[in-house]
Amino acid sequence: MLKISYIIKNINKVITDLKNRKFKNLKILNNLLLLYKKNKKYKIKFDKISIIINNFSKNFLKINNKVNLLKFRKIKKIKKKYNKIINNNNIIINKILLLIPNILNKIYYKKIKKNIIYKYIGKNKNKDYIKYYNHIELSKTNDIFDIIKSSEISGSGFVIYHGIGLKIYNALVNYFLDYNNKHGYKEYIVPYLVNKNSLYGTGQLPDKNDQLYKITNNDLYLIPTGEVPLINIYKNKIFNINDLPIKSQTYTHCYRKEAGSYGKKVRGLNRVHEFGKVEIIEIVDKNRSNKRFKYMLNHIKNLLKSLGLLFRIKILYSKDLPNTSSITYDFEVFLLGQKIWLEVSSLSNCLDYQSNNLNIKYRYNNKLYFCHTLNASSLSLPRVLAAIIEYYQYNKIIKIPKILIPYC
Repeated sequence: MLKISYIIKNINKVITDLKNRKFKNLKILNNLLLLYKKNKKYKIKFDKISIIINNFSKNFLKINNKVNLLKFRKIKKIKKKYNKIINNNNIIINKILLLIPNILNKIYYKKIKKNIIYKYIGKNKNKDYIKYYNHIELSKTNDIFDIIKSSEISGSGFVIYHGIGLKIYNALVNYFLDYNNKHGYKEYIVPYLVNKNSLYGTGQLPDKNDQLYKITNNDLYLIPTGEVPLINIYKNKIFNINDLPIKSQTYTHCYRKEAGSYGKKVRGLNRVHEFGKVEIIEIVDKNRSNKRFKYMLNHIKNLLKSLGLLFRIKILYSKDLPNTSSITYDFEVFLLGQKIWLEVSSLSNCLDYQSNNLNIKYRYNNKLYFCHTLNASSLSLPRVLAAIIEYYQYNKIIKIPKILIPYC
């Protein structure tokens, strides 16, 4: 979340950014500032009473009589009352701060006329092939996956992988992990269940509350992305600047109650409630934040290039940004059989929004600063698999991409 000190100091920028995001509840900003001023007054009163109590304690033997003791007890009650008011106000202030999105990257101050910033067309390996089938049709004639049987087991939005589908799926997981590892991303196996504090720390709560699966009797949540446990590994850490950037990755299953039930974009593997994903994160100092963002952009771009798929990169409009992000690029692959673009990775720079929550800092010249955090999918499995199935089809037979053969 944003620090209230930052909001007060940069109130005009914050208001402008909220308007650009189409933030609907600007009134809470006024409520926040009024409550903060009110709390400040109570804090002054609290400090004055604390001084009186301290003086009384020091001179206790000199003024130890019935009148002074009654006065002392009365003052202590007032102090307790003020303390309770301040604490209650701080709870409300923190709740409001969690609702306020991150500041915007300066790129959003320019008018974005076209949000596609990069388009890569892979080599057409099927020049003489006219008919492209979608991955659902191809699964009927190939041993790939089963969404009928999985719906009987778990409901719609779940998948059973088998045969060549499972072979390509596992190859993709290992290829992505190896690719990231070669570029310095340390691998972790992380829990799939996290507590509420972990989700508040990375900003999924309260922003994405409606999309989360909650284990009600344990007050735990299934992770919506590997980013949540991965960044929480570094909670309350203080790094030396020479140790940065910290580069980490994890392969997890992710769980989301994705919105939408009809249309082409939710068929088959296009949108599922449980999906595998390799996630990468970086924890950096504020001066190298933009540079590392560009590095990660090229990292994912080259990964998609290596698969030979048709893809494009889009900058998200400010109104579509997640609350935690100051800038987000989406990577979309083209599914030849369906003639649609689907997102397979989102790259975001969260600045110090998450590290403020999780108390992740670095030391530079004997001063402490909050780190910047960046995250990206590298990559999401079901849609990449669907794109490969539809792109590498020959007369309804699926070929394995050359880059994945060593992993099969």
